[in-house]
Amino acid sequence: MIVNESGGIPNRLFFRLFQTGNILQRQVQNEMGISAVQWAVLGALSREGFEDGTSFNQLKEYLHVSRQNLDGVLKRMERDGHVVRVPDPSDGRARLVKLTDSGRVFWNNLQGTIAEFYQQALQSMSFDDGVSLLHLLKKLQQDMAAISLTSAPADQNR
Repeated sequence: MIVNESGGIPNRLFFRLFQTGNILQRQVQNEMGISAVQWAVLGALSREGFEDGTSFNQLKEYLHVSRQNLDGVLKRMERDGHVVRVPDPSDGRARLVKLTDSGRVFWNNLQGTIAEFYQQALQSMSFDDGVSLLHLLKKLQQDMAAISLTSAPADQNR
């Protein structure tokens, strides 16, 4: 896609992504009473193969969140009894983030609400629209991960 000087479609696309992310965060908080990051953490830790937990760094990389953001969310989730940090059996110095039994019950109880959330959020999209959007977002993620700007914009405060 060619970018013109005023930004055009790319500018509008990235602004829509920004707005969509903010709407997602607000609606998840309003409708489920948890943050979008908490939702993502619960979903990640409930996946098959993660019953024994995962490292903080693996979780951070999987969710594409900052260390500070994830640490704050995990502290709240530990306080609420949804996750624990346990010693890694293969490295006594490291810790694994693990879903607690009550965290799993909490996650399982959210499934009906999540299904309704998805249904309402995607109501105007066909199955093929959803598949196309998923494919396009994956391409965008890959391209964004490969960005390496050769020159940073000049600091306007100098």
